[in-house]
Amino acid sequence: MKKFRKVLDGLTTSSPVNVGGAPLSSSTAGTPTAAPTPREIEVQETLVSENFQICKTVRHGFPYQPTTLAFDPVQKILAIGSRTGGVRILGRPGVDCYCQHESGAAVLQLQFLINEGALVTACADDTLHLWNLRQKRPAILHSLKFNRERITFCHLPFQSKWLYVGTERGNTHIVNIESFVLSGYVIMWNKAIELSTKTHPGPVVHLSDSPKDEGRLLIGFESGTVVQWDLRVKKADFRIYYDEAIHSVSWHHEGKQFMCSHSDGSLTVWNLRNTSKPFQVTFPHGKPQRDGKKPESCKPILKVEYKTTRNSEPFVIFSGGLSYDKAGRRPTLTIMHGKAITVLEMDHPIVDFIVLCETPYPNEVQEPYAVVVLLEKDLIVLDLTQSSFPIFENPYPMDIHESPVTCTAYFADCPPDLIPVLYSIGAKHKKQGYSHKEWPVSGGTWTLGTQTYPEIIITGHADGSIKFWDATAITLQMLYKLKTSKVFEKPKVGEGRGAELVEEDPYAVQMVSWCPQSRIFCVVGISAHVILYRFSKHDATTEIVSLEVRLQCEVEDTITPSDADANTGLSDSSSHLHQHPPGSPGSANTEGVRDSIPCLRVKNRPVRMPPGYQAELVVQLLWVDGEPPQQITSLDVNSAYGLMALGNCNGLVVVDYLQKSILLCMSTLELYGSNDPYQRLTRSPRRSRQLTSGLTELSDNQVTLDLERSRSPTSDHVNGHCTSPTSQPCVAGKPRVPGPEGPRLSRRGPGRPPFRKAQSAACMEINLPVSHTEESRENSFSRSRSSSVSSIDRETKEAVTTLQFMESYGRKTDALPSPCLWVGTSLGAALVIALSVPTDEEDRLDEPVTVSPCATVLMLKGSVLRFGSLTCGGALIPSPYEVWRDPHASEDPDRLRRRKLVNFSPSSSQEAAGDGHLAVVCSERQAKVFLMPAQTCLFVHNITESSFVLRADVVSVCNSVCLACFCANGHIMTLSLPSLRPLLDVNYLPLTDMRIARTFCFTNRGQALYLSSPTEIQRITYSQEMCDNLQEMLGDLFTPVETPEAQNRGFLKGFFGGNAQTFDREELFGEAAAGKASRSLAQHIPGQGGMEGMKAAAGGVVGDLARARIALDERGQRLGELEERTALMMSSAELFSKHAHELMLKCKDKKWYQF
Repeated sequence: MKKFRKVLDGLTTSSPVNVGGAPLSSSTAGTPTAAPTPREIEVQETLVSENFQICKTVRHGFPYQPTTLAFDPVQKILAIGSRTGGVRILGRPGVDCYCQHESGAAVLQLQFLINEGALVTACADDTLHLWNLRQKRPAILHSLKFNRERITFCHLPFQSKWLYVGTERGNTHIVNIESFVLSGYVIMWNKAIELSTKTHPGPVVHLSDSPKDEGRLLIGFESGTVVQWDLRVKKADFRIYYDEAIHSVSWHHEGKQFMCSHSDGSLTVWNLRNTSKPFQVTFPHGKPQRDGKKPESCKPILKVEYKTTRNSEPFVIFSGGLSYDKAGRRPTLTIMHGKAITVLEMDHPIVDFIVLCETPYPNEVQEPYAVVVLLEKDLIVLDLTQSSFPIFENPYPMDIHESPVTCTAYFADCPPDLIPVLYSIGAKHKKQGYSHKEWPVSGGTWTLGTQTYPEIIITGHADGSIKFWDATAITLQMLYKLKTSKVFEKPKVGEGRGAELVEEDPYAVQMVSWCPQSRIFCVVGISAHVILYRFSKHDATTEIVSLEVRLQCEVEDTITPSDADANTGLSDSSSHLHQHPPGSPGSANTEGVRDSIPCLRVKNRPVRMPPGYQAELVVQLLWVDGEPPQQITSLDVNSAYGLMALGNCNGLVVVDYLQKSILLCMSTLELYGSNDPYQRLTRSPRRSRQLTSGLTELSDNQVTLDLERSRSPTSDHVNGHCTSPTSQPCVAGKPRVPGPEGPRLSRRGPGRPPFRKAQSAACMEINLPVSHTEESRENSFSRSRSSSVSSIDRETKEAVTTLQFMESYGRKTDALPSPCLWVGTSLGAALVIALSVPTDEEDRLDEPVTVSPCATVLMLKGSVLRFGSLTCGGALIPSPYEVWRDPHASEDPDRLRRRKLVNFSPSSSQEAAGDGHLAVVCSERQAKVFLMPAQTCLFVHNITESSFVLRADVVSVCNSVCLACFCANGHIMTLSLPSLRPLLDVNYLPLTDMRIARTFCFTNRGQALYLSSPTEIQRITYSQEMCDNLQEMLGDLFTPVETPEAQNRGFLKGFFGGNAQTFDREELFGEAAAGKASRSLAQHIPGQGGMEGMKAAAGGVVGDLARARIALDERGQRLGELEERTALMMSSAELFSKHAHELMLKCKDKKWYQF
């Protein structure tokens, strides 16, 4: 524990203090003067660097770009490989593990060592890896890199330690799983086929041993050649040549016939008694020809499974095979059961599928009970035990990407009653028709950890939907889904009101603001709209109030006072608030230029709303002179004040959502008043249209932060209000409806010089548009962020980048804290707006709230990102809130319903109220801590010089508070508060792309998340405490289960059907019989699978200590074994000496002839 002290005389202005071990500075305004008397206070900081460590916890969602599938029928766990080298292993809910190959090569195939707790992966870089699954974080035990041949197919027989590996050259190699080295036994392609064959058979596409005899290996080549190889005598039993290419092969369990799928959409059945021609050829989806000719070719059947049952006909399940004339049909999975053919259409292309059977033995009746189908963007499981083949309800959150994720929010330590109530509401809207059986992937074990607390993740999507997820204890389950598009009318055909702003996704969610205590929820959409929701357990039929705001007013030339007086035709924009009659489309001039109309039309009739979140208010920005409104860049809502604030590159709007009125609509420049720190020069006007790229799916090739420059607001007169600092503060009660002949307001405030439109290099929107150009990858996150006066004084554009309501001091002379709105801008300014909110409940609904921009301006380098408020003792001051009450609850009419407010004032006592509070301000470049109301800068820390901060949050960790930052160069940093000492700086992500930049967010308890791919959420922790407890929280992939016994085949069946158990692979493939393989063919690479958790502690002192501890344990273990062996040798030597002495005494007196 460290104590920081500093004596402030209050006479010096905000001078930065070196934070390198500097004592805490603080002062107080005991008497409300600009120069407070000297005062000394103490702050105790408990956080140290040992409290922080970066570690990945769990990954949720659907594996991005999946490639293959595998299932362990005994352990009942599922593995999915991906194109980026990831492996996802799933068991029962809570058992969810993600592994990543360091090479990043695509996973071609997966093979479980059934019931052994191990997995073999074959990757596109021609490397085999053996993973140890007997630990909570799987690790690679061995790797084998092929140097001269490319891997195409692998097969591992049940209960075998020899892996068959087929290559692109047509050869088949054999790998010992235990030592992971190649055997000298090789099946060369030229020996497998006949010598008379003139063409190469192609790559190996199938390998399997015969269910009848494990000593015979079936090899399928791509060209259509199939060979059964006798492993004992090293020659082919038979060869099959077919005209069509082979995609897959599947055995009948008796081993007497097998089925092949071909590229022409046909299925062929081959009987081992006669391999000269196929026993049966079928085109399941081909049209039969009248003259008996071969049916027309169909699309390839990519995979087929041939599974038998005891009490019915066998199942033939395959993917593909549709006729070419059915263009536009969705991908299908076909299930043939006897004469019944069921074609199941899928929403996405089929990547792979696997049939789950009751037995792991290939020579027994299979009894299939389910089919796992891996699609490009979904995972479904079909129930084969019912004739309708219903799907199982998926317990994993595989639908995060149902619509592309555009924003995220993470809340830890939520009120405990939130998750049950959201679940109960969301459960009423769940789909029906699922299979009633339990989810078949039920392997592993998982228990709820001891350190759990309610966590909720919110995702916003491109279609305007919002999803609430229960993220408690590293799991993820969807609680509730909200569709914001239901607030608006569906656009009529050809109308396209929103098409000019956003072509594809007019409802896409840009950001959300949620108060868990009051359950007030606000959503910002890309069409420059904000929707405010209240939560109710009861349905209601209400009318949604719509407020329309004109937050920009473009002029082409400098307007002089005479022009403003004479030009009365510009009065269309003389009011900031419009309430059109129902059905009114807004206004447009005779030239057809859009003006004073919103992008979307809110429903203007009573709307029935189900229980859950119900829309109450919509605020929309309007088109102005043919220009669409600029997108909203910042939002905050406070339930205790009943206020909502939003800002963009043009200015700021403050809304009273209780009275449904606009309180303030002002350009950013006007917020400064006479205290503008910049000398803004005028510039020739230049018209520019806003770039309107929608929030589309954030894929890996969208990795730029090429920010759009915004247009400037006009002069002092903004949206009809004279907002000059010499005028009165904007005070608005009920919405004003301008009359057609209303008064014309001046376009400029008195006494202000005219100015023109300008472009700013530093003013860039906080929502980061996506660039689709290849060259943008090299310029990822490169932008001009100069904050010098020389570059800024030429600009008049300034965006509102962050907002926060808090109890603070608007002026230096304030003696007590009051409601305030802190405003951060893109030019590094932090402004304070004082709010006068009526305290009486009845007055609050009738009396207007006054909004007074103050003279407080605090400056930082770079765009302001985050505010925070601390007591002078260093404790976090939460924002005040209103306790939730159901707006539609049927209560006792005699009981007065009053608002219950919870306020966290900087100081509870009147005497200590003069101490003020500490304001934390973080920008893209630096962080500062100010003492309020003195506005003295106590600490400053330059976070980065070469990059810039993307996300910053004031969070609670280990019963203390810190500032967490995520930079564009991938660094994650934490700074102590209030001293801003660096506690953690880790280069976590070497390259940060657009998707991560938009979705990264911190929360309390040392947790964070981001969208690691368009379909997956990666959760991480930066808390050492959680890293230590992570092993307890994770599930076990492997559980000891006895392998089921093989069925008794019976004497006659075993005698006539051959024997599959008299085959010793070790005798054939071992080094003694087959010799060693060529060293140049493959290279063995040892892994680190036995050092569980080493990667989690790979960096810093903790990693060194962990490695040293493990090394000491291993050394101690070896010393112990050496001591035991030494003692054993000593006892053996003593026993030998004793026997030798007895023998000597016995033979001492004997003559030579007596022996």
